[in-house]
Amino acid sequence: MKKFLNTLFLFVLSFCAFGQTQEINNLVETYAAQHQFNGTVLIQKNSKIIYYKSFGVAERAFNSPITNNTKYQVCSITKTFTAVLILQLVEQGKIDLNKKIIDYLPDYKGEAGPKVAIHQLLNHTSGMKNTDTAKDENFLKYGLGFYNRPYQLKEIVNSFCSNNLVNEPGTKFDYNNGEYMILGRILEVIYQKTFAQVLDQQILLPLGMHDSGLISHYKLIKNLATPYYKDKSLDHLIPNIPIYVEDFSAAGAMYSCTADLIKFNNALFAFKLIRKETLDQLLTPGLDQYGYSVWVRDTQKYKRMERYGRIAGANAVWFHYLNSDLSIIILSNTNLTDLGDYALKIGKAIL
Repeated sequence: MKKFLNTLFLFVLSFCAFGQTQEINNLVETYAAQHQFNGTVLIQKNSKIIYYKSFGVAERAFNSPITNNTKYQVCSITKTFTAVLILQLVEQGKIDLNKKIIDYLPDYKGEAGPKVAIHQLLNHTSGMKNTDTAKDENFLKYGLGFYNRPYQLKEIVNSFCSNNLVNEPGTKFDYNNGEYMILGRILEVIYQKTFAQVLDQQILLPLGMHDSGLISHYKLIKNLATPYYKDKSLDHLIPNIPIYVEDFSAAGAMYSCTADLIKFNNALFAFKLIRKETLDQLLTPGLDQYGYSVWVRDTQKYKRMERYGRIAGANAVWFHYLNSDLSIIILSNTNLTDLGDYALKIGKAIL
């Protein structure tokens, strides 16, 4: 009788798991069809990948399909890599979060130099005038600010990230790519290497993230999807306007794939990159529910870390549910789909 009950229990568990798998499959694929999703979805629960599928076209001129090996621009997901690199140096005693920009960049000329702490760069409360002035609604006409020609990170920081203060540091949240460009430059000065070299040395190579790196217009990146953009003035998708994505540097210049990003996710939450107490700092929400490079939302059942990335048609989202060991990574090469809504619906269906 006991053996029979055990067998029945296992059968019920398997049936329930199969039922949820079918429900998730239906949800992901129905949403993809209804919202013109073009990209890759990876879902991991309790350290096991429970869904992994790609949809759509990587290069529309040749109608080449997206596969699970497709690489994408991941845009501001780069910021979490930068934050981890900074926090590694905090653990080593080489950076103090309360010290100012000028302590690490002695040649920094901006007003923020002696006034803004590293902590305030990490959580977007520096008070500096925003580096990016271009708006989505008119960038097709006027371009994306200074990204129309290539610069070294040092040049970007000196020329475009040394603006005057418009708010008292620490008092207002303002999402500013320039703050993470400054952090990237600090890494370059401390390591005496380029940001790309630091990223490789400290994270990508140790984790075996061989399909990730920094974008450059001067190198061919195999299997990199072309981003396509649509705004209200258009009735069709267009390839991104000409910009030098590498100028986003430590704030948003990475490419990656879902398989590599889940490696980063797993290493981060297993404390292989930074210690638990340091990760807790990264995940402590401040103004706008933002920690260091990520939002932390819904402190109850659905408590989760959210990280978004978007540059015109390139589109990415990474959720990690902090009470449930559930991770959702969605990468896309169009701006047609609200990836945050997509990930949220998936998370609630599973939990």
